[in-house]
Amino acid sequence: MLLNEFDPNPVAVFDPTTLFSPVPGMPRVAVSCFSFVTFDRMLAALPDAEQIALLKCASQQFPVYRATVDGVPVALYLSQVGAAGCVGQLEEIFAMGVETLVLFGTCGVLDRAIDDCAVILPTSALRDEGTSYHYAPPSDEIRVNVAHRELFTSLMEELRLRYVSGKCWTTDAIYRETRDKMLRRKEQGCICVDMECAACAAVAQFRGRNVLQFFYAADNLDAEEWDERSLSNTAMVEEKDRIAQLALTLAVRIHSTTK
Repeated sequence: MLLNEFDPNPVAVFDPTTLFSPVPGMPRVAVSCFSFVTFDRMLAALPDAEQIALLKCASQQFPVYRATVDGVPVALYLSQVGAAGCVGQLEEIFAMGVETLVLFGTCGVLDRAIDDCAVILPTSALRDEGTSYHYAPPSDEIRVNVAHRELFTSLMEELRLRYVSGKCWTTDAIYRETRDKMLRRKEQGCICVDMECAACAAVAQFRGRNVLQFFYAADNLDAEEWDERSLSNTAMVEEKDRIAQLALTLAVRIHSTTK
């Protein structure tokens, strides 16, 4: 099978460093999300934000910004949805000089007891996508958030914020999340579903960098009929602003505890 052809050679025909170089002044820690509404609101709340780089694909451009958060420099950019596009940007932002990314976005829940917009910390991910198999040997699962899990949990306890942790199901095929598949994923211990987590964890481990990933719960698949809840970019925007602030606080903590 093609997905068994993992090649550990870190040198490819062309690499991110072929196209991208370290950017002067690039912060060591970056924050990114997938909702353009949440990203624009987060950026607008940082008065000194300035563009320092640009990520590009055939259909769109994604500016990279530098801003100061509680005296700490932080990079910010909007992530593409889907494992392949998101990982392409991640490779490029690492090549520009970022060492750790705090990445947050929506997920579908496989447990109706998880509240709308609840914070979820994935601890492992089922690899039901293709990108991660180019960065890690074949396996059903990959560990997630190993490096900064304790920092995350400590901050949540300090701020007295509730969260849920557990296994996520990463899949590329959003319109093929059938009921039978969903029930099998639940039986395997998954509490939520996303599109990028497993792949981002794999590339970070492969490149010797770090990604701290967390979700905020959106649509509910654990119901008689699909429940959209707060999946829309424009739903519960103030609550999502608070989640964005959590991501920025995490970035500051990571910067302060790493050299």
